Amino acid sequence: MGDVWAYPLGDGAVLGPLEPWHVDEFMAHLDQAREHLAPWSPWATTITDAAGAGRWLQRYADNHAKDTDHLYGIWLDGKLIGGVGLANFSTAMGTSDIGVWIAPDFEGRGLVTRAARHVVDWAIRGRGIRRVQWANNPVNARSTAVAVRLGFTREGLLRSAFVVAGVRCDVEVWSMIAEDWPAPAADG
Repeated sequence: MGDVWAYPLGDGAVLGPLEPWHVDEFMAHLDQAREHLAPWSPWATTITDAAGAGRWLQRYADNHAKDTDHLYGIWLDGKLIGGVGLANFSTAMGTSDIGVWIAPDFEGRGLVTRAARHVVDWAIRGRGIRRVQWANNPVNARSTAVAVRLGFTREGLLRSAFVVAGVRCDVEVWSMIAEDWPAPAADG
C-alpha cells in the first residue's frame, strides 16, 4: 500500500485512501475480482482498462478534494482486496451514501464490516454526517448481512430501480442516522 494514512483493521489488513497512483494495483484487483463484483457494482463492468480506472480514481480524488466523495481501499498484507466508498457526501445536508466491495477470496473475514464501521464512524462522529445510506441488490445476501451487522435500519425496497450489466435490479435501502449510531466502546 505504501501509505502512511492507514487504519489497522486487524489480521494484517489496513484501510487507507485509494488514490489515482494506485491505478495499476486497482486494475490488477479489478481484473481478478471482476466476475465476482459485476452483478453488484456497475463500475466493475464499465472500467475495462488502466485509462478508465485512472479516470475513475481521479474523479474520486478530485471529489475528495471538494469533500463530496471519499474512496478507501482495503489492503491485506500489502495487497488491495476491496474498498469502501462514500458518495454524495454532503456536510451541508448531513448525508452520504456508502458502498463496499471485496474480492471473493477474502469474504467472510469481517474486513468489510470493520472497514465500513470505521468509515461510518468517521462520517458521523468526525464530520457530522447525520444520515448514511446503504443501498444494495437484495439478492446480495452478504451486503445485506453487513448492513444488519452495522445496525442499519431497512427502510424499504425500490423495485426495478437500478441497472447493473444490462439487468434491471431491485434496490434495498438501509440507513444509519447519527442518533442510532452506537457510542464508542469504553477503554478498559
